[in-house]
Amino acid sequence: MEAKRVELSFATAAPKPEELWSRTTEKSIRVPIGRSGAVRLQELELGKGTAQHALIAGRTGSGKSTLFHVLITNTGLWFSPRDVEFYLIDFKKGVEFKAYATHLMPHARVIAIESDREFGLSVLKRLDRELDRRGELFRRAGVQDLANYLKGKPPEHLPRTLLVVDEFQEFFTEDDGVAQEAALLLDRFVRQGRAFGLHIILGSQTLSGVYTLAKSTLGQMGVRIALQCNEADSYLILSEDNAAARLLSRPGEAIYNDMSGLVEGNVPFQIVWLSGEQEAEYLRQIAAKSHAAGARPGRSTVVFEGNAPALLEHNALLSACLEEKGPAEKAALAVWLGEPNAIKDPTEARFTDAGGSHLLMIGQRKDAVLGMTCSIVLSLAARLGPEQLRVLLLDGSGSEEEFTQHLRRLAEAVPHEVAIVSNRDLPEAIGALDAQIAAGQEDRHGPARHTFLFVLGLHRFKALRQEDDFALTTNRDEGPSAGERFANILREGPEHHIHTVVWCDTLANTNRALNRRTLHEFDQRVLFQMSAADSSELIDSPAANKLGLHSALLFVESDGILEKFRPYALPEERWLQSVGATLHARTSQKAPSGD
Repeated sequence: MEAKRVELSFATAAPKPEELWSRTTEKSIRVPIGRSGAVRLQELELGKGTAQHALIAGRTGSGKSTLFHVLITNTGLWFSPRDVEFYLIDFKKGVEFKAYATHLMPHARVIAIESDREFGLSVLKRLDRELDRRGELFRRAGVQDLANYLKGKPPEHLPRTLLVVDEFQEFFTEDDGVAQEAALLLDRFVRQGRAFGLHIILGSQTLSGVYTLAKSTLGQMGVRIALQCNEADSYLILSEDNAAARLLSRPGEAIYNDMSGLVEGNVPFQIVWLSGEQEAEYLRQIAAKSHAAGARPGRSTVVFEGNAPALLEHNALLSACLEEKGPAEKAALAVWLGEPNAIKDPTEARFTDAGGSHLLMIGQRKDAVLGMTCSIVLSLAARLGPEQLRVLLLDGSGSEEEFTQHLRRLAEAVPHEVAIVSNRDLPEAIGALDAQIAAGQEDRHGPARHTFLFVLGLHRFKALRQEDDFALTTNRDEGPSAGERFANILREGPEHHIHTVVWCDTLANTNRALNRRTLHEFDQRVLFQMSAADSSELIDSPAANKLGLHSALLFVESDGILEKFRPYALPEERWLQSVGATLHARTSQKAPSGD
């Protein structure tokens, strides 16, 4: 009592080794989460009567995170992935759910770590599509709910779905389209989820300020679990006349109420304690059980880490391209830039023969620019043969030797022609490309050869700056300047299979180098964090002002696309060498033998 601390072993709630995956969800989900009184286990039960969804709230340090870990881990111990699946969204600035991704928990379909609102919304949309699919299956089977569907022993067994959202109020921090759509979907889920086997568990430190979400939606949450909080929050969590939660005095002490917060439904209990080491051990047991059952842990899990850059190594589409015997004859010039903040294929830029088919990147994230440069070159190398691709890398890094070294490693890794051009050699390289356009050098009968010009550091290439239209110092006897030739490459290049990727550190430096007319040649633009004014000037939206460290925006003007994504990090040298070896081997297989 003096320590104000009580710890109950998680083992009292966990199944014995022989009881792993021994429960079924035909009627409901029952999971022990703590002890009520001396001998009685307190269980969270969802799927029975009006107890379909749960609301959990408690101030910082009250034990809410521990409760979530107990709930998720113990569910994975008592139920098989065939019976329960998880969609986990964590809006906190932490890594609460990372353990389930690290240990490849087979129950998890989506694990969002330090998620953002857009990705959270995409999870809700995915669940909405799943409900529509289940509805169609039920209609074909002539049933109205999951229980009756499973009684018929259908060919496709459907598990119960648990959507767990910690700090769910983040959906509603702004009164915008994301908040409105999330509110509509959550309201649909709590009203119709019971029939489809979908149960929602929402967690928050406080419910004050959640105005966008209708009170009727929270009213459908039949199970309430209140931890330490003040009197006002107790009324919000439980009911308007139930202030019992204000009397809770220690971490892990809570009130379980499955009567929508009515006072007579209060059941005090103590949450069992689960340490990080214990959790890891139990998750290993789950993975071992899954492996013994013949399943592949994490086989279909989507993991989103908002606090880390995307990894090119995890791009399944790129891996598929590399595994092909050779490049496609008519390869689509689509390149991957990063992982989207949604459940969909990787974010991509497309290059066509239409005017304006270039890419402009603006921001001071040199590491992300390097990572995307690698991903673009490798995307092209995986799609096109060495005879179909040439890459020019204009290195504007100056004295930053590490930047140049990364470019050299990239050039050495692929069997294609990749040239690194310094500031000194820039006029000659630009002149050669401009001359190629003027001469119309193109083999109409053979495969098109695509040239990609990367200007990495436009602010460092003074020679590429376009002179003011009213300048009086232009010497026309010397012919077009490098800046004028560069502008012509941007205008005429795409129809001659010449595309340009430009990076500049700020909008001010971009405007110094490119006039307004030339800037419009970049139909595709990637923005890193910048001021709202600069963002609005570039894409007619201040959205880039709210970007985090590992986020960027892709804007495609012709299609009206504005997509938030996490740019690829610079790949590890060992993986880059492995990809290079694959490309070289593929090239040698295509090379003719003999004379």
